[in-house]
Amino acid sequence: MNLLASDGVRQSLAGFRSERERDWKAFEDLIDRAEKYSPKALTDEELLSLPVLYRSTLSALSVARATSLDSALIAYLESLCLRGYFYLYGARRGLIERVADFLIRDWPAAIRDLWRETLASVVLMAVGFVAGFRLVASDKTWYDAIIPASLAGGRGPDATVEWLRRGLYDGGDGYLSTFAAYLFTHNVQVSILAFALGFALTAPTVLLILMNGCILGAMFQVYWSKGLGYEFGGWLFIHGSTELFAICIAGAAGMRIGTRIAFPGTQSRMRAASKAGRVAASAMVGVAIMLLAAGLLEGFGRQLIVSDSMRYLIGGGFLAFWLGYFYLVQADTRGGKS
Repeated sequence: MNLLASDGVRQSLAGFRSERERDWKAFEDLIDRAEKYSPKALTDEELLSLPVLYRSTLSALSVARATSLDSALIAYLESLCLRGYFYLYGARRGLIERVADFLIRDWPAAIRDLWRETLASVVLMAVGFVAGFRLVASDKTWYDAIIPASLAGGRGPDATVEWLRRGLYDGGDGYLSTFAAYLFTHNVQVSILAFALGFALTAPTVLLILMNGCILGAMFQVYWSKGLGYEFGGWLFIHGSTELFAICIAGAAGMRIGTRIAFPGTQSRMRAASKAGRVAASAMVGVAIMLLAAGLLEGFGRQLIVSDSMRYLIGGGFLAFWLGYFYLVQADTRGGKS
């Protein structure tokens, strides 16, 4: 009886193979050629036959599993069906397409989604700026408390107008170049920390943005008091319009995560944080791009361009570009996630 049963299973397996193996092999051959070369290697008829052969192979796998046929055959069919699924239905976008999709849709959509938090960051930085300006204006000793003495190098409230002016246009003895390098490095760190520390219910993010504005306000007050406010503003604005905007966006990303953790609404905290994290992550990838652009402007544009009006024009142009790119021009997101 056992021999008869074994013969019956072998005959059943042989019959199963003879009926369907041709379709499996044909499907495998088409997938091999398409993966090795490209879909252009297949004729129109072969391309049209791919979904039909895939369904036939999938049906064979279902029968093989239900009748407990050879385990090696089941593994082969599972592997072939998996390859067919990913080829027919999986995403096959190239790197250029993914980058373009991020720049056209994902990044601007994330920034627009964060507009409330971004506005709050801008207000916080402005408050810090005013606070730093007024503190130094009321008491010069506040300058040393806000700006490290090793960085100030004596260029504080007691510096001469000629000394400060020379640094704005020809670098002087390198003080402003040092300060610019410090400011850029500091702003990159602030951007990263403002985002990363947002998990702590946004409090560290708020303090970082306030402090960053305070440093700018303290430095600006020194130049303003010497009648060089307009000149220092141009020196800073050419790259600061991009750099400071990036910091505000990073702060907004951190705030979004922190507020969602603190106030998840009807969702669980984990789900709310996960959803906020996807938006914030897209925004932070864009922040890195903005900081790179700001670094190039700081390293080349600020040093090569000494005209105050041109510095303001370039800085204003970049600010207008970012605002238009993020908030005015909206790509068609039908069929995709905005």
